[in-house]
Amino acid sequence: MGAVGGYETVIGLECHVELSTETKMFCGCPNAFGAPPNTNVCPVCLGHPGTLPVPNERAIGFIVRIGLALGSEIARESLFHRKHYFYPDMPKNYQISQYDLPVCVGGALEVPVEGGTKRVGITRVHMEEDTGKTTHPGATGRISEAEYALVDYNRAGVPLVEIVSEPDLRSPEEAAAYLRELRSLLEALGVSDVRMEEGSLRCDANISVRPAGVEGLGVKVEIKNLNSIRSLERALRFEQERQVTALEAGEPLVQETRHWDEAAGRTVPLRSKEEAFDYRYFPEPDLPPLRPDPAWVEQIRAQLPELPAAKRARYERELGVRPDQARILAGSRAWAAFFEETVALGADPAAAANWLTQDLAGLLNRTRLEIDEAKVTPAHVADLVRLVAEGTISTAGAKQVLEVVVETGEPVEAVVESRGLRQVSDAEALAAVVDAVIAENPGPVAQYRGGKEGVLGFLVGQVMRRTGGSANPQLARELLLERLRG
Repeated sequence: MGAVGGYETVIGLECHVELSTETKMFCGCPNAFGAPPNTNVCPVCLGHPGTLPVPNERAIGFIVRIGLALGSEIARESLFHRKHYFYPDMPKNYQISQYDLPVCVGGALEVPVEGGTKRVGITRVHMEEDTGKTTHPGATGRISEAEYALVDYNRAGVPLVEIVSEPDLRSPEEAAAYLRELRSLLEALGVSDVRMEEGSLRCDANISVRPAGVEGLGVKVEIKNLNSIRSLERALRFEQERQVTALEAGEPLVQETRHWDEAAGRTVPLRSKEEAFDYRYFPEPDLPPLRPDPAWVEQIRAQLPELPAAKRARYERELGVRPDQARILAGSRAWAAFFEETVALGADPAAAANWLTQDLAGLLNRTRLEIDEAKVTPAHVADLVRLVAEGTISTAGAKQVLEVVVETGEPVEAVVESRGLRQVSDAEALAAVVDAVIAENPGPVAQYRGGKEGVLGFLVGQVMRRTGGSANPQLARELLLERLRG
């Protein structure tokens, strides 16, 4: 995997996570998405002279929680540094970040991939403050095509964690799987809402290619403007092919930062890649070293929730859920909670997993709703599973009920009655319908009796049609066989 035309792809990801704290990293301004521009600001986060930053203890606790979940070493002492660069969205003209002494060092993430799992190393997890947001009005939103820029400093100073992976990924598909697993982990930890569409989870990708079998790394390119997992995978696939094509043509590659153009489906040069010395890092003089109390760290460790990998394993081992379904259910805190409550209400776990990952997921995708936004509840699904198991409604009838429930939230039993979906399981009542179908279809009946047993499905379908889908299909089949063989 990752080999293209005799070349191997090497990928590492840098993921930025906005933490879900009530206030910003170094001041008391609200950390809230969607406020009117430049309303959640104060002299500290705007970098006014004479102001002093005060670290957010909850944010530091969150980064320790992330590090513990990734198996990182929590540094006994870490430092904040000033990272200098000049850009309109940086009110201080430097960013309070970390450099050579981060809070969390090392660790790994076990990522589900085709055929098993892949261990992806973690280089570091460090704390910094977010920047403001610059908007370039115009058709494309690109700087080069805008007449002016608008800067909103509401996001400036929001606590931001950067998680840097080792270059262990070997294909765009593995990179997408890594980001999905990391997103699930962060959501399970409760440290961020990880909404890529709102910018609370952002990802930059570093990619290079090298001849297969060679140990050294190729020329690295960083890709920015990746706003979804799909964008990440598409951009890496394009860049992988671009680099291989260039090398095969004898064209040199340069270390640079490239912009992913979603509409055009390609990367374009943005700027030459900066080195660490370009940022003139030095220790932040207004903040003392961080020295987390080991007892506090152990207290955070004891409070870690069940993580997605452990949840998947439990669903498969204890509840008999298929691996592909367990991945979906354990991948989201909302889906996991919905599934577990459905099972707690008495639903068979395997049946509940089928309804959730296939039928309900499809309906929500079509209506563009999240599971916690829809009117359907675990009680609805548990009732559906029970009624199908009892033979009260058919699977087809249950699908109709689910569509109504997602839209209206009505009780399942009420929908069954109002739509006439209660399954006819009375042999005597169904016998008359079966006899009528046999009488009306002499051709198919003769074919069946002549040895074409596949015709039976057509006849069962005719019984279902005549009863408006309310017949018990198993009973209809049995009654047809009894008469046709007799």
